[in-house]
Formats: sequence, C-alpha cells, structure tokens
Amino acid sequence: MGLLSSTVSITRYKVDGKLEEPVLETVLNGLKKNCFKEIDDDSESSTGWTSFENPYSSTFEGSSFVIGTYLTFSLRIDKKTIPAKVLKKHCAIETAKQLAESGRKFLSRNEKTAIKERVSNILRSRIPATPNIFDLVWNNEESSLWFFSNTKAANEELETLFFKSFKLTLIRLFPYTIADLTAGLSDEDRDVLSKLSPTNFMG
Repeated sequence: MGLLSSTVSITRYKVDGKLEEPVLETVLNGLKKNCFKEIDDDSESSTGWTSFENPYSSTFEGSSFVIGTYLTFSLRIDKKTIPAKVLKKHCAIETAKQLAESGRKFLSRNEKTAIKERVSNILRSRIPATPNIFDLVWNNEESSLWFFSNTKAANEELETLFFKSFKLTLIRLFPYTIADLTAGLSDEDRDVLSKLSPTNFMG
C-alpha cells in the first residue's frame, strides 16, 4: 500500500536501538545489501527494499531516500500464485495423459504427487509474479516508523528484513506496548498489565 494512496492502513513502530555513524551511509548500505532482486523461475516469492520514487527499480543510485528529517523507502514483496483451478486442470490433463500411455486405470499416490509437483513447477515458470509495494516513513531522530500496511505477512517480512538490514528491532505499537514503553510502569504494574484482557464494546 502506498503512502500517497487515497486510503491507507498504517502500523506504528518504535525502533529499538541506534544506527552506526555515519547514519545515512549505514542506511544506504543496508538498503543496497538487501535490495529487491527479481524472482527467478524456481522461486515462489522475493522480498527486498526498493526506492520510494521508483519501486520497480532494484537500485538506489540516483534516488533519494531522505525527505527532510525522514527516511522514506519501500518494501517490495513479489509472489507467484497459481490459481487452484488452473493447477487442478493441468494436473487432470497430465494424469489422463499418463494413464493413456501406461494403459492403467489408476495412478499411485506417489505418481499423483510427482505430477502435481511437475505441473506446479512448469506453471510457476510461466506465471509472472505479482508485485506488492509497501511504503514506510522512518524518523530516526525520534526512533519512530510508520509502515503503510497492517497485514500480518507484510509486517512480519518488514520486521525480519529491517533487523537483517540495520541490526535494529521494530516494536509494534498497540495499547499494551504503548503503555509498557511510555507509562513508566513498575514491575508490579507490568504484571497487572499483562493480565488485562480487551473489552468488547459491541452489544
């Protein structure tokens, strides 16, 4: 989901830790080392950083990720998804072909599994990957980050790649973590907080 979209979903994070100096060079190195690489024929997905200005380019040369006091770039996740009905159709065709060639009426479980794997590999090499772009805005001075998605898979990919790239941990902000981080709680207070459960306001 894009920062400039008409509607957005946002996940807020606290960035735990400090970047090595010089900061901009450290960020650029992390982005380059883990930039997006085009998916190959044998893979189902690929994840990496891309430029906010040009998300379909795998290079950060000539593009700025600094806007004022903010660092802005994007997470790109490409996936190849074979529709179930398409897979079923081609498996049925291949099964019928193999039965006709062998003169048998049935195939073993192992043969069916082999057909499914073979057909999946063939289809995966033909189907283009679907790109998903998720923008983020990082205020390094305030150790805060806004990620423009709240889907579980995208957030997990972000948290993993962010740590790999910058050696910093992202702490997702929601009522529990906000209270824990900002309210100056004692150990006793934290014990009470951990036992609280959400209230359902729907009648």
